[in-house]
Amino acid sequence: MPRSVSAVQPIRPAATVIIAREGDSSGEPEIFMLRRTNKAAFAGGMYVFPGGRVDSDDHLHKYDSVRVGPLPSQHLQQQALGAEWRGFWIAGIRESFEEAGLLLAYSNDGELLGYDDASHERFERYRHQVHDGQLSLYQLCEQEALQLAVDRIHFVNRFVTPPGRPRRFDTRFFLAEAPAGQTGAHDDHETVHSIWLSAGEALRRHAAGEFDLMVVTRIQLEMLAEHDSLPALVRWAQLKEEFPVYRPSVPRN
Repeated sequence: MPRSVSAVQPIRPAATVIIAREGDSSGEPEIFMLRRTNKAAFAGGMYVFPGGRVDSDDHLHKYDSVRVGPLPSQHLQQQALGAEWRGFWIAGIRESFEEAGLLLAYSNDGELLGYDDASHERFERYRHQVHDGQLSLYQLCEQEALQLAVDRIHFVNRFVTPPGRPRRFDTRFFLAEAPAGQTGAHDDHETVHSIWLSAGEALRRHAAGEFDLMVVTRIQLEMLAEHDSLPALVRWAQLKEEFPVYRPSVPRN
């Protein structure tokens, strides 16, 4: 009898952006996190950073006309991302907007985009249109005269989901500072709760059984918790020269 051949489980390229802001009086930076719905096929019920799959549109060269960066100081990041660097950066920005409502871009005055009451309502409509495929991120940039802030988003490391999971991803993780005037929010569809909190607090809540995390998220938070201020955290990301690839294994029973 011919030997059966097991199907190869596909690994999907993905991008995730860890978005940080100034914290409270303790000085610890706060991280934006989303709780995925329990119905999700991947990471159901877990707290995660905004991110998702890289789409074919994210690789298109037309995005070169609506982005700032990468800067020469980001050359090592670009080199580490490889030939498809553009797609990972664009996907990270798009997914942050779709999942968290946080758009990392410059407005036509050269300042990072912030929202007032009127623009917040308008960009919430855009957010859902981009998510539903009615509007591309490129079209949004043209319509609102935006430049995507690649120069403010720093590649830090890469994680590959181990075999045996329902879905596998090869994810590039980035870090960015939140634009002033943008607070973020879950979408009440794929994500059902959102929160800003320090990495240390997230780890404490996880240890107490109050805050479910995937292994990859816990490892990232442990690295983030080593930095006691937002400037220190951003500087760590800016100055990185090595970009490790992590391949955690599934624990055996």
